[in-house]
Amino acid sequence: MRRLNGDSADFESALAALEVPMDSDDGDVRSTVADIIADIERRGEPALLEYTRRFDQLDVDAICELEVSREELERALSELPGEQRDALSEAAKRIETFHRKQLSDDWSYDDGLGNRLGQRLTPLRRVGVYVPGGKASYPSSVLMNAIPARVAGVSEIIMVAPTPGGYRNPLVLAAAALAGVHRMFCVGGAQAVAALALGTTAIPRVDKIVGPGNRFVAEAKRQVFGRVGIDMIAGPSEILIIADGSAAPEWMAMDLFSQAEHDESAQALLLCPDAAYIEAVDAAVERLLPQMERSAIIRASLDKRGALIQTRDIAHAAAISNALAPEHLELAVADPEALLPLIDAAGAIFMGIHSCEALGDYCAGPNHVLPTSGSARFFSPLGVYDFQKRSSIIHCSAQGAVPLARVAQVLAEGESLTAHARSAAMRIVD
Repeated sequence: MRRLNGDSADFESALAALEVPMDSDDGDVRSTVADIIADIERRGEPALLEYTRRFDQLDVDAICELEVSREELERALSELPGEQRDALSEAAKRIETFHRKQLSDDWSYDDGLGNRLGQRLTPLRRVGVYVPGGKASYPSSVLMNAIPARVAGVSEIIMVAPTPGGYRNPLVLAAAALAGVHRMFCVGGAQAVAALALGTTAIPRVDKIVGPGNRFVAEAKRQVFGRVGIDMIAGPSEILIIADGSAAPEWMAMDLFSQAEHDESAQALLLCPDAAYIEAVDAAVERLLPQMERSAIIRASLDKRGALIQTRDIAHAAAISNALAPEHLELAVADPEALLPLIDAAGAIFMGIHSCEALGDYCAGPNHVLPTSGSARFFSPLGVYDFQKRSSIIHCSAQGAVPLARVAQVLAEGESLTAHARSAAMRIVD
């Protein structure tokens, strides 16, 4: 793997060269997606069926043929091998337990003038969940996106997932049954995002679209934002490990692989002040990589965006990590609690050498939908709060409105908004 030194004069430029901006400038993708969205808006389901035939090799005459019944979802769950069903159920239970902790209540207070002010939380009415289904299938994505929506009280969860050649992955169907998905359609790509955002005869328009996808899906979410809400625009997966040498080098190599195997553009970085330990991790990478089923993808990722970085000390490593704001941050150190206060930007933080990132991907409980490309500086993991709206409550009494109206009148006149001023003044009664 590439070696960098955090104290070298060219470190900042070398690190910047490994970055992939979240908003990649790909005009062909943008124009293709824009054409698909416009076509779905203009022609509706005939266009959606054409794209499904073209991209998924599914020749059907109506969208209803692409809907998966609730009975089929439940059957998939009941027919899973026991070990898979138990693992999926345990993951779902843990994810639900964690996300129920995020529920909050309405609140209000009396301002002392006779006015009640507060906030009211209401769930979104309908949410669309996009689940990838091209090169691989991701039942974990079903659980992580649909369970928080259900916990939040969303009335209807609509799931879309491509099924190339008509193959319906039983694990994905079973996950949909466990997560409480109400309706599922076997459509994917930018056309599925457009259908969720715009609505068709069979697929209802949703209020928000969540879930990962390829660059066409990500671009479609970007273009429909404003018509509907979205969770985030996700870039390639990332892992950053701060290590002090207390973990076996083979563990660190495998943790780096765990994200590099996602995609050639995924990023895997390890920061450590110990040069000898970095050498040992590098050797473990070279020794273990040929054993990996996705070794070609891992190698491409590590060559393109991976690095082993020597730092002055652990605090220096934390400062570099904060600047990068990684999606996944492993604190592979003997005392992670002591290091945690130095960390201020990361999607998910894995504490100690036993808390590998893979546990978070599947079953620890916290959501694995996380901000990427440095957006953890200002963005948070997906959660129950993403499926709720907050409305402010302002309830003024006749008496309590008077002092507020006097203040509002003065400020409105200062802004030359006469109607505002007069509207407030009408509430000033003796």
